[in-house]
Amino acid sequence: MTSRSIKIFFMSFSNPSTLIPNPSLRCFCTNTTTVKRKSQVQYPLQFQEKSPQRNLIAVSSLLKKYGFPALELTNFLEKNRRLLNLDPAKIENSLKILLSLKPSQEFLVSMISSCPRVLEYDAIKKWEGGMRGFEEGSNLSSLAIRNILEVSMKFELDYDCVLGSLKCLKDLGVSDITLNKVLETHPMVITMSADKVRDCFEFVVDAFGIDNVEFDRILRVYPAVLVYGFQNKFKRLLDEFRALGFNMEVVKKQLLRDPRILAFEFGELSRCLELLKSLKCREAIKKDIFHDGAFKAGYEVKLRVDCLRNHGITLRDAYSVLWKEPRVILYSLDDVEKKIEFLLHVMKFDIQCVVEVPEYLGVNFDKHILPRFKVIDHLRSIGGLGDEVGLRELIKPSRMKFYNLYVKPYPECESMYGRFSRDTEARSQHPVGMWKLFIPQNNPKSRVDIMNIKSYMDSLA
Repeated sequence: MTSRSIKIFFMSFSNPSTLIPNPSLRCFCTNTTTVKRKSQVQYPLQFQEKSPQRNLIAVSSLLKKYGFPALELTNFLEKNRRLLNLDPAKIENSLKILLSLKPSQEFLVSMISSCPRVLEYDAIKKWEGGMRGFEEGSNLSSLAIRNILEVSMKFELDYDCVLGSLKCLKDLGVSDITLNKVLETHPMVITMSADKVRDCFEFVVDAFGIDNVEFDRILRVYPAVLVYGFQNKFKRLLDEFRALGFNMEVVKKQLLRDPRILAFEFGELSRCLELLKSLKCREAIKKDIFHDGAFKAGYEVKLRVDCLRNHGITLRDAYSVLWKEPRVILYSLDDVEKKIEFLLHVMKFDIQCVVEVPEYLGVNFDKHILPRFKVIDHLRSIGGLGDEVGLRELIKPSRMKFYNLYVKPYPECESMYGRFSRDTEARSQHPVGMWKLFIPQNNPKSRVDIMNIKSYMDSLA
């Protein structure tokens, strides 16, 4: 052993921090790295009594016991690691509270998945008393209860205030069906106090002259009527309706027919009516548009404008489509949606083609669009088209012109097109034998008539 190694050996004993016991060798070792590596092998990792890893098995077993899908459990706990810090006994108490609100395993799983915070006992314990005042004669849906809990957890709402808002709606005569609809679509209503809910109710009832039953129907169709702050919008709408010449009887009639007229933005009805007044179409079409009055006609324009905008068409182009093709207003919204879906997903055209060829939305789907598309699609599949046929060439030609161009040269297409085909028997416009009714009646001539005719002819000679 050299003098240097001896010096290092004795210096190591002079530093107590390097004297690390190694039970396996029953001696002292000066290599800290080696000792650390050996200690990790000799001693497995020991968890604390309340560590997340120790609760993993307990929480997993508890959630499985209450019906949580095993396939989704790993991913759920990975995203919500804080649940592993909770006491499993308190988690079970939270699960029991949720089941007391709605004894349904499907509700329990959906509630936990959408809002894991309900498993925290401190956050959910205020609901341990259940929905006081709603146990009897009320049947809140699972989605309604889930929305109530989610909103109350998110905004840390007071338990009594939430129940106060719901109790106020019940006192105003709102039915269970309507209450479920409101809570399922607009759960933020529970953030309003009972006084604000009552103020909204009184304003709508007084402004439109309706009773509790009519308010319940309006609220069922258009739950946004309870959104606090809408009073100012409703006042402006009423002023606009009066300025356009509509009295409250007309407005109330349209409101009860379709409460969604309250979704009008200020100035929107005026623009719709201006478009209708500037239409340049046949008088018969304009008469059908205004059949139920100007207010209803303007509302129908708004619905179709919204429909086109939902599919990516700008507001200006939507009004342009309706002005160029007013027959769109006469077709139902379902029919317009059906045509647009067919255009996008079957015909594989872009939505802007509607702006370029608005006539597409103004013709009959079953009699005009579908037969022509079948013919063109068949010809495209057999290579019978020299040039590509766009939407304009598909819709614009008359029946006879389309038949002569694409159907007549290909006999197999006649059954697809239907119109002008040889196999189709032409129907008579009038019943058989109706021509006999137009023959003038042959009255018998008397002797006096014959004598008069002869005397008249003799006078001419």
